[in-house]
Amino acid sequence: MSADDVTQLVLGERQSRDRGRYDQTAECFAEESVVEMSWFQGSGADFVRETRGMAGRGDHAVHRLGPPTVHVLGDRALAELPLIIEWRVDISGVAADLATSCRSQYRAQRGADDVWRIVRITSIYEKDTLTPALPHTRLDIDPLELTAYRPSYRCLAWYMNRNGYRIGPNHLGDDQPEAVARQYQAEMTWLHESRTPAATANVRREQQS
Repeated sequence: MSADDVTQLVLGERQSRDRGRYDQTAECFAEESVVEMSWFQGSGADFVRETRGMAGRGDHAVHRLGPPTVHVLGDRALAELPLIIEWRVDISGVAADLATSCRSQYRAQRGADDVWRIVRITSIYEKDTLTPALPHTRLDIDPLELTAYRPSYRCLAWYMNRNGYRIGPNHLGDDQPEAVARQYQAEMTWLHESRTPAATANVRREQQS
């Protein structure tokens, strides 16, 4: 079924990235794809290349995934994947755990070869924490440094910016609900643009199967 195919697509994209299987990650993306998240905005191919470079610098996170929800209409699908980005980091010689809760929205499209591929990923940030990894240790962080960042991805932005990345203030986050609502509307508009006569016939066939 298409929903199962899309579920495996989005889970496979995250798992292959976490495991360093970048050729597999690249296969998940359509040729004309777009990725928008905190540290990267660009094509799917460039995202895979920059991810490989990030891991080579020792900046490697893993993703704890929840079950995605998937909506399929003809040859288009929307999936929303809840996840937590987990980093083991060093803060001035003290081991710490950085955890960022977010949800990634995936647009997927079925090609002429009947294979589903990702055409867009957009991240929406919820909250994050930065805590010592070991008991009886303390992170020496000036709280004033953190106040410059938005609460939906404050710790992530603070850590990545101090390590040479550029995390701006305008990413989607639950602290700006109007922007998030516009994002959801844009996703549903894209999905329903596929409601052509041929696409409608495909939906009916899938519902009958």
